[in-house]
Amino acid sequence: MKTGIFYGSTTGATAEIARQIAKAMGVEEKDIHDVAHTSPARLADYDLIVAGTSTWGHGEVQDDWYDFLDGAEALDLSGKRIAIFGEGDETMSDTFCAGMSVLRRRLEGTGAAFTGEFPAGTYSFNTSAALLPDGNMVGLALDNVNHANLSPERIEQWVKTLG
Repeated sequence: MKTGIFYGSTTGATAEIARQIAKAMGVEEKDIHDVAHTSPARLADYDLIVAGTSTWGHGEVQDDWYDFLDGAEALDLSGKRIAIFGEGDETMSDTFCAGMSVLRRRLEGTGAAFTGEFPAGTYSFNTSAALLPDGNMVGLALDNVNHANLSPERIEQWVKTLG
């Protein structure tokens, strides 16, 4: 299974998480892509697509994702899987990691299957568009502002679910 990691990062925090996930998964540097400098067509090169964003404003993805998603939405990714991760701050209690939901919603029409839901129970927030009715987040939610010490263990747990 060939894995590619795609991320958008303004401050470098999401880029660092992408590298940590890559290390935990054994993904080579050449398969880690900043969406600001990558064609959406590269998604087709991978069986498992790991997509990450921070959350900005009122629950939006990082800015570099918008143009990338415009192109990605036109792709047929049938037979591929997508796992999403997000960087957020649980004190933004109405939008915690909501950018992940934007990635999922925008990529749903590609035919790819989604994987990697993660329990939200250890965080404290009011609501999030990334929260599913079953109490899981649409992907791995990380808060390196308030809980950086928990991120390595969460990454390891999540990676094991991606097979």
